[in-house]
Amino acid sequence: MTFASLLVQAAEHHENVALETVWYGIVAAIVFALLGLVTFSYRNVANRHSAKAEAYAKAHANDVQQHGHGH
Repeated sequence: MTFASLLVQAAEHHENVALETVWYGIVAAIVFALLGLVTFSYRNVANRHSAKAEAYAKAHANDVQQHGHGH
C-alpha cells in the first residue's frame, strides 16, 4: 500500500473523530479525580497527631539551638 492510497483511505473516513477521542478526556478526568481524592485524604494530618508532636517538641527542646535567622 502506497502513501497516497493511505491518504485517500484516511480522507474517506467519515466518522466523528471527536467521539473517538472523547475517551481520553474521560480517562483523564477520572485519573485527576482519583488523585484529588488521594490529596484530600491527607487533609488535616498534622492536627491528628498534635499530641505526639508536642511530646516530641518537649522531649527534644534542648536539642534545638536558637541562633536567629534560621542559621
